[in-house]
Amino acid sequence: MKTIFFIRHAKSSWEDLTLADAERPLNKRGLRDAPFMAKLLRGKYQSVDHIISSPAVRAYTTAKYFAEEFDKKPEDIEVVSFIYHSYEQQILDYIPQLDNNLKTVCIFGHNPTFTGLANHFSEEYIANVPTCGIIKIEAEVDSWKSFNQKNAKLVAFHYPKQYF
Repeated sequence: MKTIFFIRHAKSSWEDLTLADAERPLNKRGLRDAPFMAKLLRGKYQSVDHIISSPAVRAYTTAKYFAEEFDKKPEDIEVVSFIYHSYEQQILDYIPQLDNNLKTVCIFGHNPTFTGLANHFSEEYIANVPTCGIIKIEAEVDSWKSFNQKNAKLVAFHYPKQYF
């Protein structure tokens, strides 16, 4: 079994318009939602093997809350630069490169890519993966090279407004 959690970054701040897009921090709601959703994920799924994040401050900060909840250090987070401006196909091309020793991976990134990925693996249309939304994709495979639309399915979708 291989599992990927695609997690959209928590709500970011637009308060300082002089910041570059990649430098925007989380806003008050994001700072509430990220630790809450990290605890929720930990409560439902207990462990993750690896955490990967976009280098954008809002994504990496969100990933740090999840890393802490899963007893990982910030330096354990693998920062993958292309995720920041990725397209759905780039992420799909990246999955087969994951280490086969990993069973469960969290990838932190952005829309519209993550909504596209949700729909790629879902049988029902998802209009939007909201900020700090989590989509869980599973496949009964032994290799990440075998993880694809034919055998992987969206099995869970969580987002903050379900709980607040």
